Amino acid sequence: MIRTEDVSYTYGDKKAGPPAVENITITFEPGHFYGIIGPNGCGKSTLLDLLCGHSEPDHGSVSCNGRALSAWGKKALARNIALVPQSVFLNFPYTAREVVTMGRYPHLPRFAAPGAEDIDIVDAVLDRCGAKNLADRYMTELSGGEKQRIVFARSLAQNTPVLLLDEPCANLDVRYALLLMDIAAERVKREKRTVVAVMHDINLAARYCDHLVFMKSAAIRAAGPTRDVLDRAILGDIFGVDVKLSREPSIGATQVVFLK
Repeated sequence: MIRTEDVSYTYGDKKAGPPAVENITITFEPGHFYGIIGPNGCGKSTLLDLLCGHSEPDHGSVSCNGRALSAWGKKALARNIALVPQSVFLNFPYTAREVVTMGRYPHLPRFAAPGAEDIDIVDAVLDRCGAKNLADRYMTELSGGEKQRIVFARSLAQNTPVLLLDEPCANLDVRYALLLMDIAAERVKREKRTVVAVMHDINLAARYCDHLVFMKSAAIRAAGPTRDVLDRAILGDIFGVDVKLSREPSIGATQVVFLK
């Protein structure tokens, strides 16, 4: 479980600008798939950085299982929370397999090499992500979507109770976007993991997320079960557009059509 309590954060050395997130209190429970939705610049990615400890709040606290993130060692935190970032920059020519294997490092003793079990895990997640054919290719040779799949596979190899996804489908075609979301949803349903994903595709969020968090202007405007908060008035407030909602029985989710 991850919880933020009255969290605020502002970028810059002097913290003189407007807050990127302001007075956010929310709990992310195990066994749920959360989607964070909102316009550009509303604080979604900043919130994920705070949830994984990449940034420390100026005010308030972030805790994992009741313990402040600042009290966790880096290795212990990496065994509990994994992040798939929005952008991937790897200039060194690591192979895809080497990058996925990095997900096992938090579980290894200092200076220890990956063992047979670690190698099996790496092979399994590469296969599950449809990336076995990429294993021996250099990351510098891969497309944006291929890199995204490898970084996602690395997070699976990390095998954490909490998985944070920052626009995980941004560089992916439809086939692989659905595959990665299926994998994340399986982990929630079968293993009671916690997945928190920043998403721009509202229909994809409606299909996979059982809880939605709507953000605007650095604050949470609405949060709750998808069936309760996927609402015409809320979407109008967040995005300033009119929408039509319709139930799609074939996928068991509500679909959103944006109107002029």
